[in-house]
Amino acid sequence: MSHDATAFIKANLQLQAVPGLPEISLYIAHSGSRLSHLAKAKTGDAAAPYWAYAWAGGLALAHHFRAHPELIAGRTVLDLGAGSGLVGIAATMAGATAIAAEIDAYGRAAIALNATANCCMIDLVEIDLDGPPPIDIAVIAGGDVFYNAETAGRMLPFLQRCHAVGITVLIGDPQRRDLPVDQLVPIASYAVGDVGDARQTTQRQASVYRLR
Repeated sequence: MSHDATAFIKANLQLQAVPGLPEISLYIAHSGSRLSHLAKAKTGDAAAPYWAYAWAGGLALAHHFRAHPELIAGRTVLDLGAGSGLVGIAATMAGATAIAAEIDAYGRAAIALNATANCCMIDLVEIDLDGPPPIDIAVIAGGDVFYNAETAGRMLPFLQRCHAVGITVLIGDPQRRDLPVDQLVPIASYAVGDVGDARQTTQRQASVYRLR
């Protein structure tokens, strides 16, 4: 699967600079990317190619790491629900050691390709949201991880367990419906684009939060 996913991404997506973050390039979907062909072979959330786009929350975290590298330099950062790997790449460029967790096989292939394109090294790990906090992690960065109610219901308790053992938890989100705002403190906001916006649009506001 990983070989097929890698070949599909290289053949159908375009390596492009990220709007607002020109130092980072990602394989990004376009009108001719044939992503509907993948959806026909999958069901549920697995059919959604989250990894093929730069999402607002991930963009906010990437901007935050660029603006404040001292927060993560020399530390190990987990890019949780990594998608394209944008957040992990930004963390690496800010001086961190980045690892990434992503369940979609195409997403894992995209992370590897995007990391290579940006001269970064990002190891892939498996995370059990119903399990204990990961070890040897200083910072968890979750971009757009509260994208639906079911995932949010598992994500928040997991992140709270991680916070309780001393892991710094940072969330990037444009205030999607299932974001648990009562459990979060906003620490910065950035003008970014999002999935479905025009390619160069940076008119949406997305914030970086920490857990209360």
